[in-house]
Amino acid sequence: MAEDIIEKKKEFIYRGKNLEELKKLDVREFAKLLPSRERRTILRNSDLIERFVAKCKKYTENGKNIRTHKREIIIVPEMANLTIYVHNGRVFEPVKVVPEMLGHRLGEFTQTRKSVKHGAAGIGATRSSASRSVK
Repeated sequence: MAEDIIEKKKEFIYRGKNLEELKKLDVREFAKLLPSRERRTILRNSDLIERFVAKCKKYTENGKNIRTHKREIIIVPEMANLTIYVHNGRVFEPVKVVPEMLGHRLGEFTQTRKSVKHGAAGIGATRSSASRSVK
Protein backbone atom coordinates (compact mmCIF):
# COMPACT_ATOMS: atom_id res chain seq x y z
CA MET A 1 0.00 0.00 0.00
CA ALA A 2 2.93 2.33 0.64
CA GLU A 3 4.00 1.74 -2.96
CA ASP A 4 0.66 3.11 -4.17
CA ILE A 5 1.24 6.42 -2.42
CA ILE A 6 3.71 8.36 -4.48
CA GLU A 7 5.16 11.49 -2.95
CA LYS A 8 4.53 14.25 -5.42
CA LYS A 9 6.89 17.18 -4.96
CA LYS A 10 5.02 20.45 -4.88
CA GLU A 11 5.98 22.75 -7.74
CA PHE A 12 7.33 26.18 -6.75
CA ILE A 13 5.09 29.06 -7.78
CA TYR A 14 5.78 32.74 -7.12
CA ARG A 15 2.97 35.19 -7.86
CA GLY A 16 1.35 32.73 -10.27
CA LYS A 17 4.52 31.88 -12.24
CA ASN A 18 6.68 28.78 -11.96
CA LEU A 19 10.48 28.88 -11.82
CA GLU A 20 11.01 28.30 -15.56
CA GLU A 21 8.74 31.25 -16.41
CA LEU A 22 10.52 33.42 -13.85
CA LYS A 23 13.95 32.57 -15.29
CA LYS A 24 12.80 33.80 -18.71
CA LEU A 25 11.94 37.22 -17.26
CA ASP A 26 14.37 40.13 -17.31
CA VAL A 27 15.54 41.45 -13.93
CA ARG A 28 13.39 44.58 -14.36
CA GLU A 29 10.33 42.50 -15.28
CA PHE A 30 10.88 40.27 -12.24
CA ALA A 31 11.06 43.40 -10.08
CA LYS A 32 7.42 44.16 -10.91
CA LEU A 33 6.41 41.01 -9.01
CA LEU A 34 8.27 42.00 -5.81
CA PRO A 35 7.14 44.09 -2.83
CA SER A 36 7.82 47.83 -3.06
CA ARG A 37 11.13 48.05 -1.17
CA GLU A 38 12.79 45.25 -3.14
CA ARG A 39 11.26 46.50 -6.40
CA ARG A 40 12.70 49.96 -5.81
CA THR A 41 16.15 48.55 -4.98
CA ILE A 42 16.24 46.40 -8.12
CA LEU A 43 15.06 49.20 -10.38
CA ARG A 44 17.75 51.53 -9.01
CA ASN A 45 20.54 48.92 -9.07
CA SER A 46 19.53 46.66 -11.96
CA ASP A 47 22.95 46.99 -13.63
CA LEU A 48 24.70 45.87 -10.42
CA ILE A 49 22.45 42.82 -10.12
CA GLU A 50 22.81 41.92 -13.81
CA ARG A 51 26.62 42.08 -13.53
CA PHE A 52 26.48 39.85 -10.45
CA VAL A 53 24.28 37.30 -12.27
CA ALA A 54 26.68 37.34 -15.24
CA LYS A 55 29.59 36.75 -12.85
CA CYS A 56 27.70 33.84 -11.26
CA LYS A 57 27.12 32.23 -14.67
CA LYS A 58 30.76 32.66 -15.65
CA TYR A 59 32.03 31.17 -12.38
CA THR A 60 29.69 28.17 -12.53
CA GLU A 61 30.78 27.41 -16.10
CA ASN A 62 34.42 27.37 -14.96
CA GLY A 63 33.59 25.31 -11.85
CA LYS A 64 34.70 28.03 -9.41
CA ASN A 65 33.03 29.04 -6.16
CA ILE A 66 31.12 32.31 -6.18
CA ARG A 67 32.38 34.47 -3.30
CA THR A 68 31.00 37.91 -2.54
CA HIS A 69 30.90 40.69 0.03
CA LYS A 70 27.69 42.07 -1.50
CA ARG A 71 25.15 41.12 1.14
CA GLU A 72 22.60 43.64 -0.18
CA ILE A 73 22.09 41.87 -3.53
CA ILE A 74 18.47 40.78 -3.99
CA ILE A 75 18.05 37.15 -5.07
CA VAL A 76 16.62 36.84 -8.60
CA PRO A 77 15.48 33.65 -10.42
CA GLU A 78 18.77 33.21 -12.32
CA MET A 79 20.51 32.57 -8.97
CA ALA A 80 18.22 29.67 -8.05
CA ASN A 81 19.98 26.39 -7.22
CA LEU A 82 23.41 28.03 -6.91
CA THR A 83 25.71 27.99 -3.90
CA ILE A 84 27.04 31.46 -3.18
CA TYR A 85 29.65 32.08 -0.50
CA VAL A 86 28.63 35.28 1.32
CA HIS A 87 31.01 37.12 3.67
CA ASN A 88 29.68 37.52 7.20
CA GLY A 89 32.45 39.84 8.43
CA ARG A 90 34.84 37.05 9.33
CA VAL A 91 34.54 34.18 6.83
CA PHE A 92 32.63 33.30 3.67
CA GLU A 93 29.61 31.16 4.55
CA PRO A 94 27.92 29.01 1.88
CA VAL A 95 24.34 29.93 1.02
CA LYS A 96 22.44 27.39 -1.08
CA VAL A 97 19.91 29.50 -2.98
CA VAL A 98 16.53 27.78 -3.20
CA PRO A 99 13.51 29.21 -5.07
CA GLU A 100 11.79 30.19 -1.81
CA MET A 101 14.52 32.82 -1.27
CA LEU A 102 13.49 34.91 -4.29
CA GLY A 103 13.13 38.59 -3.42
CA HIS A 104 15.21 38.33 -0.24
CA ARG A 105 18.75 39.66 0.20
CA LEU A 106 21.83 37.44 0.37
CA GLY A 107 22.83 38.83 3.77
CA GLU A 108 19.63 37.59 5.39
CA PHE A 109 20.91 34.02 5.27
CA THR A 110 24.30 34.52 6.95
CA GLN A 111 24.52 35.69 10.54
CA THR A 112 27.05 38.43 11.31
CA ARG A 113 26.96 37.96 15.07
CA LYS A 114 27.38 34.89 17.21
CA SER A 115 24.75 33.98 19.75
CA VAL A 116 25.69 34.98 23.29
CA LYS A 117 26.75 32.11 25.52
CA HIS A 118 27.11 33.30 29.07
CA GLY A 119 29.67 31.51 31.19
CA ALA A 120 30.36 31.69 34.90
CA ALA A 121 30.53 35.08 36.58
CA GLY A 122 33.98 36.65 36.76
CA ILE A 123 35.85 37.73 39.85
CA GLY A 124 34.19 40.72 41.44
CA ALA A 125 30.94 40.17 39.59
CA THR A 126 29.12 39.13 42.74
CA ARG A 127 29.51 40.20 46.36
CA SER A 128 30.80 36.84 47.47
CA SER A 129 33.54 36.73 44.82
CA ALA A 130 34.82 40.24 45.54
CA SER A 131 36.91 39.07 48.48
CA ARG A 132 38.44 36.04 46.71
CA SER A 133 42.01 35.95 45.58
CA VAL A 134 42.80 36.26 41.90
CA LYS A 135 44.33 32.77 41.78
